[in-house]
Amino acid sequence: MAALLHRLHRTLHQIEDGLIVAVLLFMVLLAVAQIVLRNFFGTSLVWIEPLLQNAVLWIGLLGAMIASRNDEHIRIDVASSLLPEKYHPFLTTAVDLFTAFICVLVAWYSVGFVIEEYDYAGAAFANVPSWLLQSIIPLGFSVMAVRYVVLFVLGLLGKRPKMQEPVP
Repeated sequence: MAALLHRLHRTLHQIEDGLIVAVLLFMVLLAVAQIVLRNFFGTSLVWIEPLLQNAVLWIGLLGAMIASRNDEHIRIDVASSLLPEKYHPFLTTAVDLFTAFICVLVAWYSVGFVIEEYDYAGAAFANVPSWLLQSIIPLGFSVMAVRYVVLFVLGLLGKRPKMQEPVP
């Protein structure tokens, strides 16, 4: 059972890594194509700009998902420098719970947003519905929420992995 879970975990990481590489490569190729079309042929494809805008959203959220799997999000942490070291595990556990809560909140409201986009039936470009491209928002925040809930539980059990030390 543990081996199956480990394999599933690794596969999900590979999917995230593959998606971010594919989206970034796709963005670069489309941007280059747009530049070539404009500079050498005096034309452009009108659907590339909105597609690239949505791809930036995907890159941002995929990057956040990848950062959350290793607990490498940007931290603004004043409390740990003010509190004695013995309180740091409690602070980290509280921050994990707060982060999970915020991610759940954003995921919840973004589901409503995507449903409204679906009901509105707007197209992002060509015939691609905007709700489909924006569905990365609830997905990404749901994944991050689950990861921080797991870190919270591990913190309660005293088995939370050590955070990465910030690079000076």
